[in-house]
Amino acid sequence: MNRRIFLQRAVAALASLRHASAQPALSPDNAPSFTTRNARWQKAYDGALKVLAANVQVEPAYSEPVLIEGSVYKGIWMECGPNEALCYRKFRPDIARNSHMTFFALQKADGQLPFSSRIQGLGFSQIQMVVPIAATAWELAKATGDDELLRTAYNACSAWDAWLLKYRNTRGTGLTEGFCTYDTGNDNSPRWAGVANSCPAGDAKNIPSSPGVPRLCPDLSATTYGARIALAAMAKALGKPAESDRWTESAETMRKLILTKLYVPEDAAFYDLDSQNQFVKIRSEIITRVCSEHVPDQTLFDELWTRQIHHPKAFWPAFPLPSIAVDDRHFVRPIPRNSWGGASQALTALRACRWFDHYNRAAEFSTMMEIWCEAIQKDGTYRTQIDPLYGGFTQEDAPNYSPCALVMTEYTWRLAGIVEEPDVLHWNIRPGHSAAAGSRFRMLTDTRVYADLRYDETGAAMTLNDRPLGRVEGGSVRLVTDKKGVTTAVIGISETTQTVTLKLYGRPRRTVKVRANERVSL
Repeated sequence: MNRRIFLQRAVAALASLRHASAQPALSPDNAPSFTTRNARWQKAYDGALKVLAANVQVEPAYSEPVLIEGSVYKGIWMECGPNEALCYRKFRPDIARNSHMTFFALQKADGQLPFSSRIQGLGFSQIQMVVPIAATAWELAKATGDDELLRTAYNACSAWDAWLLKYRNTRGTGLTEGFCTYDTGNDNSPRWAGVANSCPAGDAKNIPSSPGVPRLCPDLSATTYGARIALAAMAKALGKPAESDRWTESAETMRKLILTKLYVPEDAAFYDLDSQNQFVKIRSEIITRVCSEHVPDQTLFDELWTRQIHHPKAFWPAFPLPSIAVDDRHFVRPIPRNSWGGASQALTALRACRWFDHYNRAAEFSTMMEIWCEAIQKDGTYRTQIDPLYGGFTQEDAPNYSPCALVMTEYTWRLAGIVEEPDVLHWNIRPGHSAAAGSRFRMLTDTRVYADLRYDETGAAMTLNDRPLGRVEGGSVRLVTDKKGVTTAVIGISETTQTVTLKLYGRPRRTVKVRANERVSL
């Protein structure tokens, strides 16, 4: 065995033991539970959990189990694995932790993180990043109070930022450069037509001889921006105010560069800028990745929303969000397997959880979630992509893909259940919805309190540790409470105006009318 791998495994094992001694043991009673009389929904939800459980595996380079991609992808990728494990953390907090620590344990001395860890070995031939591992590590450490993870992630992600600045800033702009197709994980996309899939000699420092590279990439730069925002928060939590300020300043510099150099207002689109300073004018899901890291402000987002994201001829066809706008001349038809040339990808659907609510589009997100859940239930095999016009999953792709299974579980809770945010609880109440047929949602919060939502024929009742909080009857709304159950607001989560009756404990009965995406303070 390679000595470096042996030492890494030893360190990982010791770290795992230290962590295990400091944390409550995982038990089935701690996992979220969802039951419903809707047999079709229950079957799809339970099937998704079985897929995820089967995709918890140990990879050769790290001794602890992680959540792999599944399907034909027998490993964990940095662009998506940590985010997927974060979505899975309520079921398996140990797996969420391991799926971050594996990348930090396998980091090179010069700061480079592997893009993947697979049966075939470690991968360093591209940077392949989308959701920043710094951001998901920070969210996980903050939610679980994991000081070791926080410190490890801060050091590792600081070194990774320095590596990117040294080796992926060859044009000296300050933006993060793409050298090859797999840097962004856009397999078979016209965005990267004519460009090598990976870097020469298996080294992401090497620029291929392909035309037009290095490119300045909006999404890779947005990932760097999001990582710096997280690093600023981590530095502050670690008592490093000067470093926090430096990260905040460098993040804002990156955000301004993305907006001034890589956004074309007349097209309402973000594009790569090639080595000849020509825009690669293909409207792709770059737009969703930039929004995922909250680079646009609300005003710019509203423009993107109207002209691109929510436009039925662009990114809002019958089955949102396609990887290429359906009215772009580069949209690929018919759709082949593993295609970022037009298919609506489960990965994009899962990442949507990171930005729809941020930009106050909960109602439209609800519509999209219902569409995806229906497609998954109809197919039943948890594959990677669907046709954005007709909704069929590409059968040439193998089944049992973790991101698709996570879309089913995550969307179920976001549609009609409870979602925990850092400081609040969201109670998504939808009497009469398919997922709410005699349903019960129960989860243990990060404050070690059980939140419970139960539906009956007229509405839903909420409790914390079996203490009644009240009932909601009538239409569909999101009730926002603090972690102690004090209600602060209702939000419209339906695209039509809803009228609901609130019967909150200790408060007079109240009827509220809520428009789509409207927030009513209580």
